[in-house]
Amino acid sequence: MRTCSFVLCLLVVALVACETTQPVSPPPAALPASPSPGVSLTADPYTQSRKEMVVSQIQQRGVSASDVLEAMNAVPRHLFVPTDYLDQAYADHPLPIGYGQTISQPYIVALMTEKIQVKRGDQVLEIGAGSGYQAAVLAQLGAEVYSVEIIPELAQAADKRLKQLGYAVTVKQGDGYLGWEEHAPYDAILVTAAPDHVPQPLVKQLRDGGRLVIPIGPQGGFQTLWQFTRQGDDLKAIDLGGVLFVPLVREK
Repeated sequence: MRTCSFVLCLLVVALVACETTQPVSPPPAALPASPSPGVSLTADPYTQSRKEMVVSQIQQRGVSASDVLEAMNAVPRHLFVPTDYLDQAYADHPLPIGYGQTISQPYIVALMTEKIQVKRGDQVLEIGAGSGYQAAVLAQLGAEVYSVEIIPELAQAADKRLKQLGYAVTVKQGDGYLGWEEHAPYDAILVTAAPDHVPQPLVKQLRDGGRLVIPIGPQGGFQTLWQFTRQGDDLKAIDLGGVLFVPLVREK
């Protein structure tokens, strides 16, 4: 890891479930399937796949926080992907969830989760709900999670899915650039789409000492994943390396 003096570079390439720059129509075959109410999280045929995912894709790449590893092992990722992709639910790459969006590569979810340093009881804002998977991981850690999604259909589906699975996440449809001032200040904010600068509304909604993990860079190019810590009116920056996210866009 390196500070803004750029001593260390960690290269991470991923497409993340978040907002898109072009209007999209919902391809019915790619819509995420909502699990039935009462789905059990304790016994399923993917238990071994999750364990292998955590060890080979996440732990061996340097994510070491035990609570994050446990959360990634506990959350049933296969319930957040379309049925057409169930056989790839624990594969080492993102998957389409409809509306031109994806569920992030497991490693990216784990890395960003580790870097916002969530503690039980923290109030966390997520920008870009997507399928709801990242929010579920945060809730599994015991955080009070608020998530904003710009695509109405994805916001509705994620809200329904998370409620059915019993995760304490509050979802709304809206412009993520503006955050969610009603519940501020936040102990941590995680952004799953790339603006070309740090959104000031998010900085203002971050508690002093709070962490912001966000990709920043040009549209259509590589970005840098940053970990910011608010210190009064200043931000302490740590460069986490190169990434590739879809752009963060605004409601028109």
